[in-house]
Amino acid sequence: MNKKNNIKSIYSNFALLTTAFIWGVSFVAQKSGMAFVGPFTFNAARTFLGGLSLLPVIGVLKMISMKHDTRTSQEKAAQHKILAKGGMLCGFLLFSALTINQYCMVYAPAGKAGFITSLYVIFVPLIAVFMKKKLRFNVKISIVLAVIGLYLLCFKNTGHVEISDALLLVSSFLFGLHIIVVNYYSHKVSSAKLSCVQFFTACLLSVPLMFIFEHPQLSALRAGIEPILFSGILATGVAYTLQIFGQKGTSPVIASLILSLESVFAVLGGMVMLGESMIFREAIGCVFMISAILLSQLRFPPAISYPGKTDRKN
Repeated sequence: MNKKNNIKSIYSNFALLTTAFIWGVSFVAQKSGMAFVGPFTFNAARTFLGGLSLLPVIGVLKMISMKHDTRTSQEKAAQHKILAKGGMLCGFLLFSALTINQYCMVYAPAGKAGFITSLYVIFVPLIAVFMKKKLRFNVKISIVLAVIGLYLLCFKNTGHVEISDALLLVSSFLFGLHIIVVNYYSHKVSSAKLSCVQFFTACLLSVPLMFIFEHPQLSALRAGIEPILFSGILATGVAYTLQIFGQKGTSPVIASLILSLESVFAVLGGMVMLGESMIFREAIGCVFMISAILLSQLRFPPAISYPGKTDRKN
């Protein structure tokens, strides 16, 4: 049983690591897409494409599982209700977090935005503790190391505190809530279906605001088609589905630590794709981040207690 759980944990962590990698390298596409369209238009397009890309996957999975599906009509109806509720809640949180984050990218430096957004690595364990979940000591140390690493990696200078910083902090908290809610519903419904419902929910919430606050034009969408397609299919459709799949086999706190590696992959992606260089400060930040992830995966044996042994009082 332990061996089976260990294998499941490895697959889950690999899925989350892949998600972090995709999010990291897609940061350039997300930033460049804003040169063509506004945040509501960009998010409406990316979430629509994300949901659309999953429909064939859901169809294939349904055909495969039909022969082995022994659920009654009542059980199916109950699960559909859970799927609708979970998908809409995840979609609302995703819409809120993505909208604030995308809007702030216009005003906040990329490094600062990346650092504040990744502070969900703090919010997730805080929410978990509030829900009376216990954290292992090595996980607590990992969180501290991750925050230090994120600061070294993303914060190039102290700068001034702006309104956009406060908004980014709100989006970080919402991303943390999203991770917690995904963790709850990922064990109850299909990963692909939950992901699809949340994308279409986020899209439906974005479209009215897109027409109210922005003036989307087909020519602008065509001009920015490459970053929109990349963000929609890969960074949204694939990555967020992998996140849901990955969270089936690990805790939300560990998931947040692994997902925070997107900052490391963003720097490495900039080096490979854009020819950017890594300064010593960023390299140390990467070391802190990787150390945090490795430390969080360690399982220390419980302290041995000997029967009959009592503390002596002097």
